[in-house]
Amino acid sequence: MTFKNLTTTELPLFITEENAKVLPCEGCRNGEELEFDFSMAFQPLVDLADQKVFGYEGLVRGLNNEPAGTIIGKVTANNIYRFDQVCRVKAITLAAKANLSGRLNINFLPGAVYKPDICIRTTLAAAEKYQFPCENITFEVVESEHIQDTSHLQKIIEYYKKIGFSVALDDFGVGHANLGWLAELEPDSIKVDMNLIRNIDSSTRKQQILTALSALCKDLNIGILAEGVETKAERDVLAELGITKQQGYFFSPPSIRNLS
Repeated sequence: MTFKNLTTTELPLFITEENAKVLPCEGCRNGEELEFDFSMAFQPLVDLADQKVFGYEGLVRGLNNEPAGTIIGKVTANNIYRFDQVCRVKAITLAAKANLSGRLNINFLPGAVYKPDICIRTTLAAAEKYQFPCENITFEVVESEHIQDTSHLQKIIEYYKKIGFSVALDDFGVGHANLGWLAELEPDSIKVDMNLIRNIDSSTRKQQILTALSALCKDLNIGILAEGVETKAERDVLAELGITKQQGYFFSPPSIRNLS
């Protein structure tokens, strides 16, 4: 949704778990408008086993398809909460108006969630308005910095699951999304980072890693999806390893939906 494919240095430094506890959220409660607008691009999620598109991931873009960074640069400590709310609502709204069926994946930063029961209200209202089932929405955990206190993230995930949402760990295998999070956070699925996917057809080590990870996820009843697939060779090797749910430019780039 928001910070996909941005490096840590490109992310606003104020988006941390500490700020989630101290920044004011009056803007969200009072319904203040953002001072800028943006759109969403949607990239398909494919299932090779069923030979179908089973969902889409919403990614922030400018109104003229400018990259996410041009929008993220406008986010400040004063509007981060409101921005997060608008991203969720816009993803649901545009997906519904574009008649995108199946699952909708929306990124979120735990540091932009103050209290899960309060911060989720606009999302629930949008889902109800556009008759978008909560069980079809997956929130992808994206982290810009290490979370010292995982209890905050655990509370968010537990609350989301209670409502009916699914939760995925994004960019798994690099940064802070690691094996420890599988045990502590109990996600419904993981998305393997593109660094482990790139040129996997020519890397025996990567194939061994993905084989072991796929088996582990199967034992833990956790879904697995490979993101950043760019070549037929990558697609085919991953499928041979049993990872048939994939996403990437090989299938389709993100497509913007400029619907009012």
